[in-house]
Amino acid sequence: MKEDLFNVYSGKRVLVTGHTGFKGGWLSQWLLSLGAEVYGIALPPEGSVSLFGQLHLEDHLHHQICDIRRFEPLKELLSEIRPDMIFHLAAQPLVRESYNIPLDTVETNVMGTLHLLEAVRTLKLSTSIVVITSDKSYENKEWMFAYRENDPMGGYDPYSASKGACEVLTASWRRSFFNPLDFDNHGVKLATVRAGNVIGGGDWAKDRIVPDSIRFLLAGNTIEVRNPMATRPWQHVLEPLGGYLLLGEKLLGITSKEDLLTFCSAFNFGPLIGSNKTVERLVNEVIKVWGSGSWTYEKQHAVHEASKLNLTIDKAFHLLGWYPAWDFAETIKRTVKWYRTYRDDPSAIPDLTLRQINDYSEAFKLIY
Repeated sequence: MKEDLFNVYSGKRVLVTGHTGFKGGWLSQWLLSLGAEVYGIALPPEGSVSLFGQLHLEDHLHHQICDIRRFEPLKELLSEIRPDMIFHLAAQPLVRESYNIPLDTVETNVMGTLHLLEAVRTLKLSTSIVVITSDKSYENKEWMFAYRENDPMGGYDPYSASKGACEVLTASWRRSFFNPLDFDNHGVKLATVRAGNVIGGGDWAKDRIVPDSIRFLLAGNTIEVRNPMATRPWQHVLEPLGGYLLLGEKLLGITSKEDLLTFCSAFNFGPLIGSNKTVERLVNEVIKVWGSGSWTYEKQHAVHEASKLNLTIDKAFHLLGWYPAWDFAETIKRTVKWYRTYRDDPSAIPDLTLRQINDYSEAFKLIY
């Protein structure tokens, strides 16, 4: 077991864009527990309930409302923060929503990312950056084979295409302005990470199967499922976040040209193949752990959504030592417990969230 894992973040100025979102909230809480000085840039949280509010994160980090589509305000904030490390999660994260707001999706996911990179470049900041994209950035042929980091980017829907474009353009900025071979002149370490279908407590987004299921269960209604036979690589949100932290730790410490070329690149973070389950299996497991409920197939006019998508994690395993710590059953158990705690005692959510972070950290250290 490696006891000093992630200790590098203690005292570091870490910027999380999208900290008011689901993944951003979990990551911010984790970084705070590691002793980092956390800065957040994002739009206000959506909806009447959010993980950001439930964890009272505004009281514990430097919280700034800023639309990353606006370059000058973003640049001004970066000039003030001057972070040691940046985790860029701010995005329009929903496939189905991207059909309703395609231009906003592209502007946020593509131009927002480039605004961040350009602000770093024009301010001549020396920092490490992990840009979070998506497993949906790949040109998905919906076959049984897993995608590797050097497979082509693509995207059927506006969301997936925006994430594929984000990967292509971030790689261009890395080659053109933040080239690892020229690190001594620019001081920027830049990597991208790809993960998807994360679940866990505190996700309240619409059109996601777990929060939709929880809303039905909380109301005592039958869960409506629109695509029960679709297969997804389900993983707890802490799994990829642990990978992002591990990669960030590596970036902060490397200095050699060889290491810079190796780690300033793209990484996949996905579950083991055994966690690839149908939506039907997922919903049945949620109902079993919840203790009551039922579901029905709700046929509706649906936009295109991929039925199969898997990632290979060989690179993360061999270069970072990252490996999934929680299997499908543990992931569902932890997720449902979070929501049941919210139902029974919302005031216990901050402590439970920290406890799950600590439990995951210990489980990961055992296999690291």
